[in-house]
Amino acid sequence: MKRLPMLMLAAILAGCGGGGGSPPSATLGAPSPTPSPTPSPTPTPSTVAFADEFNAAALDRTLWTPEGPDFWVNNELQAYIDSPETIAIRQGVSGADGGVLVLKPIFTPGQDARSDRNADFSSGRIDTRGKYDFTYGRAEARIRMSEDTGVWPAFWLLGNDTWPATGEIDIMEYVGAPDWTSAALHGPGYSAGGSLSQRYFFPAGISVSDWHVYSVEWTADAITFSVDGTAFFSQTRSDVARSGPWAFDTPKHIILNFALGGDYPFSVNTVAAPYRGLPQSTVDRIQAGEIEMMVDWVRVTPLG
Repeated sequence: MKRLPMLMLAAILAGCGGGGGSPPSATLGAPSPTPSPTPSPTPTPSTVAFADEFNAAALDRTLWTPEGPDFWVNNELQAYIDSPETIAIRQGVSGADGGVLVLKPIFTPGQDARSDRNADFSSGRIDTRGKYDFTYGRAEARIRMSEDTGVWPAFWLLGNDTWPATGEIDIMEYVGAPDWTSAALHGPGYSAGGSLSQRYFFPAGISVSDWHVYSVEWTADAITFSVDGTAFFSQTRSDVARSGPWAFDTPKHIILNFALGGDYPFSVNTVAAPYRGLPQSTVDRIQAGEIEMMVDWVRVTPLG
């Protein structure tokens, strides 16, 4: 069982947003086989800067703030709401170490108050802005997701001022292709569809519906993304400089969200109906309550 307190500032990191996902600009062939995705060892308090193991009965609001329905980016199909239907803690999940965070889209036609959006769906998004922001370290989360075309769950870091000037680090984005997820960096001159990005392809027989640890190692000179301990994409300060200024020396906060449809999924699946980027088969499973993102834990640890 997990024994960490929810927040530990062990020696590092301080600080006090904008942005959104984008299609990857490059792909990578399947890496060598990865180890079976099992829970990583629980860090000791002396090595952890931040940890939420999601073992409490409800979301820890001293660490996380849920997003509300006024927020909208990327032509997505959902309104974010703070509800037990969209943001919950669940116990007894197979393969999890204690409780899990559940972010879940639901079908709510006619309930969106924004006439410019008229979203038929609601979902959950939480972040640590103003409660935990950091500069440099290893951020990782153990996540399991449903395999459905046009869904867009993500785990990422975002700067605390104008986007993209203060940077965005997308540790994991998934848009419904069961054999891959993607990672990306956004900053001045390399944002949205021009981001610096890469896909990670799972070995045969493994998909996003299995538990995986998605992580980033962020230093003053390089950013490296991994899945289950296998590094698949790295950008140094000099690599980024070929596209624009390095935007990764300022504090960033953690975001977990479950979007639907919108620009990135549509660019991959080209589904136009019944919703842009979201086919009827996925709508049916949302209505049946069968689609969700589960997060076993989120941790940030110092490097070196």
